[in-house]
Amino acid sequence: MSISLPDSVATFFQVSNGAAPSALRRAFSEKSVVHDEGQTYQGHEEIEAWLAEAQRKYAYRVEPLTAVQDDAGVTVVARYVGNFPGTPADLNHVFRLTDNQIDFLKIH
Repeated sequence: MSISLPDSVATFFQVSNGAAPSALRRAFSEKSVVHDEGQTYQGHEEIEAWLAEAQRKYAYRVEPLTAVQDDAGVTVVARYVGNFPGTPADLNHVFRLTDNQIDFLKIH
């Protein structure tokens, strides 16, 4: 399924699926915060390390299924298929954006 996403959000999912990790620096602001699996990651280095570790640990692919955009940002439901219990799993991604850069991401 192809859905319309802001460039930075689309970049996040592209990198999640194996695109060059350096693209994350264009997608996320320098002070971005990510909440995932009960942990918090802040800034480019921590976010890049978090995503690389998740890819290594779970060997997953992700496909955005739906997106709802409002003044606060974008909420995306995406399907993950990989090396983890309960695969496939549909997870909510709550993105807050400023000037088309991700300032905040919560995955649950």
